[in-house]
Amino acid sequence: MESSLELEAVNFGKSIIIPSVQEMAKESMTKIPPRYERPDQDPPIISTDASLLLSSIPVIDLERLAIEDSMDSELDILHSACREWGFFQVVNHRVSSTLLEEFKMQVENFFKLPYEDKKKLWQKPDNHEGFGQLFVVSEEQKLDWSDMFYVTTLPLYLRMNDLFDKLPPNLRETLETYCSEVKKLASEILGHMAKGLKMDAEEMKELFSDGVQSIRMNYYPPCPEPDKAIGFSPHSDADALTILFQLSDTEGLEIRKEGRWFPVKPLPNAFVVNVGDITEVLFFRFAQCSTTVYKLLDWIVHE
Repeated sequence: MESSLELEAVNFGKSIIIPSVQEMAKESMTKIPPRYERPDQDPPIISTDASLLLSSIPVIDLERLAIEDSMDSELDILHSACREWGFFQVVNHRVSSTLLEEFKMQVENFFKLPYEDKKKLWQKPDNHEGFGQLFVVSEEQKLDWSDMFYVTTLPLYLRMNDLFDKLPPNLRETLETYCSEVKKLASEILGHMAKGLKMDAEEMKELFSDGVQSIRMNYYPPCPEPDKAIGFSPHSDADALTILFQLSDTEGLEIRKEGRWFPVKPLPNAFVVNVGDITEVLFFRFAQCSTTVYKLLDWIVHE
């Protein structure tokens, strides 16, 4: 499982309603339905590949960015991470571990809700928010082996209160705090990125201060044919930043760089940050940022 918070700039619109993969996985099946078979995916990465083991996405220490003696060197690392990878992990971010543990527990409990309760939160034919999958536009389209719950959280006037108010009270309360804290984190990261590009940090923060914030919670059930399925199709994010909090230390996230897929080993209580397409376009006049495609493999992501 994972959750990611995105500063969105687009409306995903409608998505065809599909069955719950989590419910499907509870059945005694030995084969997955044809729509979930993905023969086109790249073969699994061999973890003993020395070049892959030596390569890892950069880690940014926000405490070092606050100390004058280490600020410049850490900004150089951040600048390089945006330019070369488009991804980095953030540590010492000051989002409390207590909050993260509570949020993790609430998300896990959320996906354990009875199916009848989840049906009240399922996507509607005219909107993408709720349980389901995004970007399903035809009955023949290949599907991911995962369930997701998607909801817009900020600004308040864009929030679907009918959906948000149906969330379990403990999750709703924790989600409010989590989104507020991660919004501050996003603003801080954008400010540091601006400094690395010799831009005005406050102007950058102000530019995204009223941006749309949404959260997507993903669940990857066990799969009877994991070598044929994929948890999350390869893609890039059409947003400003995606901030990912992985709820377990199971590896599965991969990013594509220079034609090769690199696994991401999540650090405890760290956030994985993806520089989205909007930020790349904005920064292009100052320095090129990497548009990074990433995916989640079902053969390695499980309960």
